[in-house]
This record gives sequence, structure tokens and C-alpha cells, in this order.
Amino acid sequence: MAIAAKALPFSFVAHVIALVLAVLVLVWNIHFRGGLAWEDTNKNLIFNLHPVLMLIGFVILGGEAIMSYKSLPLKKEVKKVIHLVLHAIALVLGIVGICAAFKNHNESGLANLYSLHSWIGIGVAVLYGIQWVYGFVVFFYPGGTADIRRESLPWHVLFGTFVYILAVANALLGFLEKLTFLENSGLDKYGSEAFLVNFTAIATVIYGVFVFLTILSQAHTEDDHSYSAI
Repeated sequence: MAIAAKALPFSFVAHVIALVLAVLVLVWNIHFRGGLAWEDTNKNLIFNLHPVLMLIGFVILGGEAIMSYKSLPLKKEVKKVIHLVLHAIALVLGIVGICAAFKNHNESGLANLYSLHSWIGIGVAVLYGIQWVYGFVVFFYPGGTADIRRESLPWHVLFGTFVYILAVANALLGFLEKLTFLENSGLDKYGSEAFLVNFTAIATVIYGVFVFLTILSQAHTEDDHSYSAI
């Protein structure tokens, strides 16, 4: 399924929103939450890495990787490498972001994996890793036969779309969970930080919408590895 519009304009809007998202999450965790650290006596600074890396990784770079086949006017093999590398970076950032959450909880004496957000987050990371490995083996190296690639592509696209939807939805759960904790600890419900978090969540949804508008639109050049199978 595709809509009768070019992907490039949608992708430009998505890129702008991605930049805004990255700025918003950094402002929140650096300006309002005190900064970022892997080692610190203030364990909250360790946790601050979690929303930054998860949003930039699975949501922003994951979306950019998905859009790359439709939005870049490049040769198929070049787009394939860009798609693969962006997803690899997203996966690494996501894993480090999850480790930061565990590190914060362990060093603060907090329980792990008790919330729906954490359960879905682990699931997203596992599914993302499976999707990347399968894509690498079948579509890149050593590469499957032409028949295997052709038959696998719709499922690869469908599975990737499902994982990305989960990633965006879980990011929203994460914003809600963290903001609820902060408000229960005394944060002003109508303060600037609360509004910033909510606006970041809304921008995340809008970014996801434009990612899907991009992949449902007409590519610059169609090829047998595009997202037109959705």
C-alpha cells in the first residue's frame, strides 16, 4: 500500500522533528534533571542516560533507518548500508540505555523489571536485535537467494514496522512513568518541566506519524528492497 505523494517532503518534516526531539530530551535531562553520567554519586544522573539514549536510538535513529530507503535518492546498495548502519547504532544506543537503567536501579537499591514499560522495553530490544541480525544475514551478508529475499521482504518490513510501533509506544509509557514519579515526588504538575515532558511525548508521536507517511509514500526511485510492500 502506498499513497500518491512523494516521500521526500514527509522525510524533511520528520528530520526536523527528529532534531527537535533530540534537543527536547537533552534539555530535559541536562537542564532540568541535572546532567548525564555513567559514574556519579548522584545516581539520578546515571538514569538520565536512559531516556536520552532510548529516544535517540530506537525512536529517532530507528525512524531514520526505516525512512532511508524511501527518502534518499541513492543507489540501492548505498541505501542498504545506511539502513543497516543506522539500525546498528540505534540498537547499540538502546542496549546502553537499558544498561543505564539497570545500573541506576542496582546502585540505588531499586527493583528491576517491575513495570510494563520495562517489560516492553526488554521485548523491543530483543525483537530489534533479531530483526537486525536477520536483515544482515538475509539481505546483506552472506545474503539469501533471490527467492528467499523476495519472500522474506514483506515479513521483514511488517516485523520491523511492528517493532518500531512498540518502540514509540513504549517511549510514551516511559515518559508517563517518569513524569508520574516526579509529580508524586513534588514536581509541579503545571510547571515548565512537566510541560516539556508532555510536549516531548507529543513530538514523539508526530515523528512516528511522519516516519510512516514517508514509508507509505512514493520513493525517489523504487527498488526491490524498498518499504513499498507495506
